[in-house]
Amino acid sequence: MTAPHLQLETPRLILRPGRDSDRAPYAAMNADPLVMTYFASTMTSDESDASFTRFQDAYDRDGFGFLVAELRWTGAFAGIIGAQTMRDVVPNLPQPAVEIGWRLPRALHGQGLGTEGARATVDFCFNTLKLPEVVAITALGNQPSRHIMEKLGMVHRPDLDFDHPRIPVGHPHLRHTLYQLRNPTSTQLN
Repeated sequence: MTAPHLQLETPRLILRPGRDSDRAPYAAMNADPLVMTYFASTMTSDESDASFTRFQDAYDRDGFGFLVAELRWTGAFAGIIGAQTMRDVVPNLPQPAVEIGWRLPRALHGQGLGTEGARATVDFCFNTLKLPEVVAITALGNQPSRHIMEKLGMVHRPDLDFDHPRIPVGHPHLRHTLYQLRNPTSTQLN
């Protein structure tokens, strides 16, 4: 069963569920060492395909997830942006937690598209899903993503920094940091 079609629009982006035709540009993005600088490694084609399928399955299950971003003016693949129920438990973070995230092809870095798509995602999470909060995680040294988190008004929670369970011990990006954004209209907050 497929969840209802979700589409978010920003001035420059359309965020929509993935299609099989998105698998190849997604794999190319995940094979780019610059794009994957703050991940454990680049992804093989099979790993990328499994990741894409996982995103689709989460979308079908939850009715939201990581969406494919496309440029409004050309329809070109512009990465993935969205929200998902976290796959991994972060110590001391109440579960289930919803994380927002983004990954864009190298050619689109530095243009504000990640922030633009993330803002639309936060708006959807708070105003449509009525979530009390969202979080975002990244490797400690990933200043570009941390900058986006700060532009969104997210608050760094150093007390929730953690070793990522799917990154090998000793890897330079093992330690991850967590940012949190509370829904200002939520009645579920303490």
